[in-house]
Amino acid sequence: MARHWQGDRRRQARWWPAAALLAITVAQLALGTFASGLSQFEGKAFGARLVAYPLLMLLVPACWFVAPRHREAWRQAPWDAFTLVMAPFLVDVTGNTLDLYDSVVWWDDLNHFVNWALLCGGLGMLLVSGLSARWSRVLLVTGLGAILAIGWELGEWYTFIRHGTELDTAYQDTLGDEALGTLGALLAGVLLRGRSVRRARVSPVEEAAGGPSGFRPDRRT
Repeated sequence: MARHWQGDRRRQARWWPAAALLAITVAQLALGTFASGLSQFEGKAFGARLVAYPLLMLLVPACWFVAPRHREAWRQAPWDAFTLVMAPFLVDVTGNTLDLYDSVVWWDDLNHFVNWALLCGGLGMLLVSGLSARWSRVLLVTGLGAILAIGWELGEWYTFIRHGTELDTAYQDTLGDEALGTLGALLAGVLLRGRSVRRARVSPVEEAAGGPSGFRPDRRT
């Protein structure tokens, strides 16, 4: 019974990293929107981001909890996946706060690769469990990342590029960002495939006991 209680406590505590990411992101967005005299926030549409980013960060958790089978499953919510989905928004906003986009040449490229690995890793954790073929899991996560990269670049073009000063270099930059985002998604897919392989190696005895730790969340003692 004590082990069951400790497992519940661990599950309940997993929500706070996602909440912390959301709070820190919103605080920086508010700073960029309402603070004056900070050049790193100029022309970055932080007012629009203050509305859009929190909504996008909460979209996946909201969809998960709205599903009928999940409404009473707060303790079983995949908070690790939610945290990964939220993390890229914090990374992007923090990069602007620290002026890394303008002061570090390779920051934008690194962002597209790492952020897509994080985002697609979180989404993949929610989606791949129903796929039996491991190659299909890699393909799903990579394809999803490519679609999201195209959508993001369309949004950047509509918001910043079409009336801005970067139109001459937009084609090359867009192709590079889409490629890096897709590679990040591919990395996430490969890592999720490996994660599935390790889980498959649990022995029947361990599975019957609730996994290597012997803990079964649905066990009543």
